Amino acid sequence: MSRPRKIALVGNPNAGKSALFNALTGARQKIANYPGVTVERKSGRMVLPSGEPVEMTDLPGSYSLDPTSPDEEVTSKVIRGEFVGEAAPDALIVVLDASNLEQHLVFAQEIIALGKPTAIALNMVDLAERDGLVLDPIALEQALGVKVVPTVAVRRRGLTELGEAIAAAELRHPGPGLTQLSMTERRVAAHAMADAAILSESKRHRLHARLDRTLLHPWLGPLILFALLFVVFQAVFAWATPFADALEGGVGLLTDAVNDLVPAGLFRDLLTDGVLAGVGAVVVFLPQIVILFFFILVMEASGYMARAAFLMDRMMAGVGLSGRSFIPLLSSFACAIPGIMATRSITDPRDRLTTILIAPLMTCSARLPVYAVIIAAFIPQRTVGPGIGLQGLVLFCLYVAGIIGAMVVALILRRSVTKGAASGFIMELPKYQLPAPKDLLIGLWQRAWIFLRRAGTIIFMVTVILWLLLNFPRAAEGQNQVDASIAGKIANGLAVVVEPIGFDRDMALALIPAMAAREVAVSALATTYAVAAPVDNEDAQAMALGDQLKARWTLPMALAFLAWFVFAPQCMSTIAVTRRETNGWKWPAFMLAYLFGLAYVFAGATYWIAVAAGL
Repeated sequence: MSRPRKIALVGNPNAGKSALFNALTGARQKIANYPGVTVERKSGRMVLPSGEPVEMTDLPGSYSLDPTSPDEEVTSKVIRGEFVGEAAPDALIVVLDASNLEQHLVFAQEIIALGKPTAIALNMVDLAERDGLVLDPIALEQALGVKVVPTVAVRRRGLTELGEAIAAAELRHPGPGLTQLSMTERRVAAHAMADAAILSESKRHRLHARLDRTLLHPWLGPLILFALLFVVFQAVFAWATPFADALEGGVGLLTDAVNDLVPAGLFRDLLTDGVLAGVGAVVVFLPQIVILFFFILVMEASGYMARAAFLMDRMMAGVGLSGRSFIPLLSSFACAIPGIMATRSITDPRDRLTTILIAPLMTCSARLPVYAVIIAAFIPQRTVGPGIGLQGLVLFCLYVAGIIGAMVVALILRRSVTKGAASGFIMELPKYQLPAPKDLLIGLWQRAWIFLRRAGTIIFMVTVILWLLLNFPRAAEGQNQVDASIAGKIANGLAVVVEPIGFDRDMALALIPAMAAREVAVSALATTYAVAAPVDNEDAQAMALGDQLKARWTLPMALAFLAWFVFAPQCMSTIAVTRRETNGWKWPAFMLAYLFGLAYVFAGATYWIAVAAGL
């Protein structure tokens, strides 16, 4: 008895392929793995309208028959009959998402060019019509040369017609023009086919198309992206100032209350100079954190973030990476830890390793308090153009410096220790939509809570330890307490190393606890200056951290400190995650060495250039 014919479902990810497979096969399914790989194999039985039983396989979603991932490699080999132990399919059903037709038609052309019996399932037509897009299947049939059947898998619409189409499908002999098309030519053809198949579209759909033509333009798109980022960093200072001032005033009131209620002594000093001065110095930057994440969440929820990744693909390719690396790097702006973990989606091992190694150069939210306190203290609050604040401009430049540094390092790594060709990148662009206010509020609350929890745990603990090290042993009469302390002696040793780049002892001291969390550098400085203030000088004790910095640092020192934090390694948690993701200490050690080297060189260069310029 001859085996039943084998039908394979193919298509891009998110085309509704699995839903169609379930509708066609029902409960007659089995799931296993393809031999030798971890890719899932789903097969089932269905009966065509003629009564013929067939075996159906749901192949992994793919964007091309030139594989860039294990899933795509399995799909390509099965379709071509090159997979050991797996017979080539006798016919193919290509599943297209009707609402994202142009993208899906690129792969459909590649499948049809194979010449196998093929039918097209134009799936999710109900969702396309809901969005105001009505398509003409006949026009698609004429353009593709195969039967096109509108389907709604979840409602079992079009299944009988699809069965008839696959039963009637025949071997084709595509001409050399179809088989030899390049990817660019297929994209041009897909655009023309999609336009010709549109019977009507709503104003909303036309608006979305016009937005994509503008936001994804090869030259205009990146300009819009960087202009948007520029606005974000302007807002971080302009919008946050009154809220930050209110929080700083609240910390001052709490300090006054503790001074009034708690008797003088070490315990009161711990509360005022340690907890309130240290932790409070970080908490006042909560408004900047919230504003930054507000913009990030809006870009994600609106669908713009995926388009930003698409735009960045060309720039990433220039340094040997692909757009796949953009999302993990973007996540690193919040925190390098989830960014490094997100590299698991990168299939090329060299791409993944390079992305892990440069992730700490993305300016995480923990650096924002450091940047904000230095900028507020040393950069005048004035405008340099219509609506352009100098402080926001400097913050923007620091973020850009981190991005440029990451790209330069990636280029060097891809030509040396992680040498290899850049992999391809195709992604599905989500629909534009207005962010839901409730989702935004939940997202902002979660990120604010994470920041406050760090302030109440890691920063609190490190600040208290630092206060203890700064206060013991107690100084003799007339001796400076910081000079006499354990922390002071440690800092004096480190100061010898960092003195050539313009750092004093107090700056050196702040670098040590900053390895626990970047923002601890702010609390460390605040605690150090609170302890160092003369006991009998209430004005010195009450001075805000920004005023303390202006009184003790020069502008070249401040600029060097900023340059250090652009490149310095992330917290120890980041190093631990890097070790876990790379299965050893080799690459974390390499990461620490090159980041500390960059931080030292650029901080020193910044300091001496600023001194030479007379700043």
